[in-house]
Order: sequence, then C-alpha cells, then structure tokens
Amino acid sequence: MPPPARLHRLPPPPPCLVASNTSSNLLSLKRPNIFLPYSAEFVSGIASKSNGFHCFSHPPLSKPTVDMDVEKTDSAKLKQKIEALEVKLESCTPGQFDLLYCPKCKGGRLIQRTLSFHISRSWSFALWRCFDLQCGWAGQVFADNNKENPRVSRENLRLEPLDDELLGYFAERMISKETLQRNNVMQVVGGKKIIAFPYRRNGQYVGCKYRTLDKKFWQGRNTEKMLYGIDDIVDADEIIIVEGEVDKLSVEEAGYCNCVSVPGGAPQTVSVNKIPSKEKDTAFQYLWNCIDYFKKASRVILATDGDAPGQALAEELARRLGKERCWRVHWPRKDESSSFKDANEVLKSLGADALRAAIDKAELVA
Repeated sequence: MPPPARLHRLPPPPPCLVASNTSSNLLSLKRPNIFLPYSAEFVSGIASKSNGFHCFSHPPLSKPTVDMDVEKTDSAKLKQKIEALEVKLESCTPGQFDLLYCPKCKGGRLIQRTLSFHISRSWSFALWRCFDLQCGWAGQVFADNNKENPRVSRENLRLEPLDDELLGYFAERMISKETLQRNNVMQVVGGKKIIAFPYRRNGQYVGCKYRTLDKKFWQGRNTEKMLYGIDDIVDADEIIIVEGEVDKLSVEEAGYCNCVSVPGGAPQTVSVNKIPSKEKDTAFQYLWNCIDYFKKASRVILATDGDAPGQALAEELARRLGKERCWRVHWPRKDESSSFKDANEVLKSLGADALRAAIDKAELVA
C-alpha cells in the first residue's frame, strides 16, 4: 500500500479586509457551462439538474438611462473588434447567449454551432466560450480599451464575511468556520445570498468564483485561468486535485491542506486525440498556467467526482501530469448499486476519518 498523502498545514492568512465580481466547463453542448459573466451581478450561468446542466438568464432588470451616441460608438468599436476575431454575428442578439460557429475549430468534427457568444445589451463588451472538447476557445473583449484589464482586488470584488445563514449552509456540509476563514470564503455585499470563493496567487486576489444556494455558478470578470487553492501546494511533494471548491474545503476537513480544485468541471468523455500543445490546449489552460507548482510533486492524487465526467477528467489530468505519478481515489460504496459521488458527500455521510481513509487508499492510475 502506498504511503498516505502528507499533511501540509499552513499558517493562517492575514485577516481579510471587509469591502464597504461547474460542475463542468469543458463539456459538449449536451451539458454546457458558461463561466464568463461580467461580475457578481451575473449575466448568465449554469444550474445543476439531475440530468445535467442548462443555461439560464438573469431576471429582468430596470433599464438604465443610456447615452445613445455613446452606445452607437461602443457598438461600432465592439463590432470592429469582434470582426477581427473572425466571428460571424449574423444571428447575435444583444443581452442573450447565442450559438455560433467557432472560427477556431470550425464547429469541430461534426461542424456544429459550438461557440456560445454573448454581447451586452449596451454593446460595451462581449464574451464567449467554445464547447467543443478539443477547442475550448474562450475570452472577452471590451468596446472601451480602458476597461480591458482592471486590477482585481478585495475592494472591487465587494465582499464581506459570511453571515449566519451561509455559515449554517456550510455547517450542514461539515465545513467549519475555521476552514472557511482560512480560505477567505466570503459573500457578496448586498441582499442576495451569493457565496464567493476568491482565487489567490501568492496571497493576492486574481479573481473570484460565485455560487448561489441553488447551485448556480459563475466566474467574475478577469479571473485568471488557474487552480483554486494554488497557494496551498507551493513546494508540495504530494498534491490532491478535486473537482470543486467545496470538495477542496472538505479534503481540508479530513486533514489535508495540500489540495487544489479545478475551476470548472469535467469533460463528458476522454479524448481519443493526442494532447494539443500548451498554446492550443485551451480547455486545460488552467492546468498549464499552474504547471510549475507540480514540478516537485512525486505523487498526484486525483480525487475527482465518481461519475463518468469525473473519471474522464481524472484521465485527462493524468495524461498531462504523467500517469506514472498519478493515483486515483475510488469513493466508498453508498449501497449495493452506487458509490458516493465526491469528497463532500463522503464527509457529510461518513465523516472526516472515512474521507481521509478513501484518499489514503488511492490506487496508481493504470
């Protein structure tokens, strides 16, 4: 039996200032996930269903007063930038997500409309993602060049500590207040119950992912493509990878801080093609952006979800990280016909000791 993953306890972070911005992004069109909305007041996102995911739009908002001359100017500027991307806008409606042909993959092997494209109602910005597994092209562009890369900070994310209701929500999932505080899990300022998972590198905020209580997820503007919890694996010789922020917190409750989460989720199937170059492997750009953190790791434990997409994700990660150092967690049986799905399910149902035991029993990837 391999030695258990080592515990990496980190010193608590400095106090978080209070400011007075799933499962699956690499999926085919059968289960699309859009993680590109503009800020904490989301434009669109995903909602979890028992049979997959579907896109939804925000509720109607009151129309702001708009300077028509400015809007016309923004429209012309944005159209020019979109045309430079070779995106055809023949069927795009501002304020909605439309499916177009991707100029990068040309619709993939089946020549389908795989590019989810959104233009804001005011024509101030556009954002997009291709859901072809071999493509994954994504990005955003602004009519005003001055808005391209605003700095992410605690202040402009507008976050505050979790209130009692949200602390109770996590307590039901066996996540302690101490673990939440160490990971700077907060909520968006305002009346809505929106959980915020800040993404940090070297202690600095580089973006944020948001979640509502009914499992709608989205990422904030300018969030870097990276793993969640990256500061916890600096110089780690063993690294655990999970498939969601709550699972990362769950693994910490089991005693292991050397854990990171993928930012979105899993592909439907394992690709039969060769791994693309780093520049073209856009669906796994978050991994390549953090690849230096894995140089010292002799053992990588893949604790992804137990469903088919989760297994596909584990296989794709192992292909990129090297199967010779990757170990796969198999979640305990729930009953005769099924197993627990993920780390948090095991923590809630069986406790921290059972979760730790499942991780310690990880098997070498074949």
